[in-house]
Amino acid sequence: MRFLYLLLTALVAGIVLGHYLAPDFGNAYEVMLYVLIFLIGLDLGVNFRVEDLKRVGRRALVLPFLTLVGSLLGALAASLLLNVPLRWGMAIGAGCGWYSLTGPLIAQYSAIYGAIGFLANLAREILTILLYPVLSRRIDPEKAVVIGGATTMDTTLPIIARFGGRDVALVAFVHGFILTAIVPFVVPIFLSLFDY
Repeated sequence: MRFLYLLLTALVAGIVLGHYLAPDFGNAYEVMLYVLIFLIGLDLGVNFRVEDLKRVGRRALVLPFLTLVGSLLGALAASLLLNVPLRWGMAIGAGCGWYSLTGPLIAQYSAIYGAIGFLANLAREILTILLYPVLSRRIDPEKAVVIGGATTMDTTLPIIARFGGRDVALVAFVHGFILTAIVPFVVPIFLSLFDY
């Protein structure tokens, strides 16, 4: 629980300092993200065994599809409850947390829903960072990976590795990789499928 408080404190401090100082880091955050992913990959590689990959293989392949179905069902329910046209609600839900893709794709059709798509998917990433440490203790850490959607391959992977362990980190990476490959096709399908 201490880690969660440290994480929240760092996030709030970053928001406040960023607002008042507005530093220009360029792409430093991206470099740091790649370094984190490299270190996790290094850790996975040090103890890599083919048996581990076989053991998590089937589960790691099924989980992303269940995540996508759950995201779409949630988007459908939210669209109906909030009276949002299915085209926009389903496209936003199909983003699976990939805000930097979903927002701009939807914004090509509607600036308002593009902004909502960006914010909704950004919220999914932030909530994963905040909630995964708690959820991984209450439910199976592997099943808790679904809350991260496509982000489990990159930005939320360090949190998942820390609280879920090495095997769950491997599942999370495969999970995020598959969703990252699928989302760029699914979002446009919903944008073109519904015209209302």
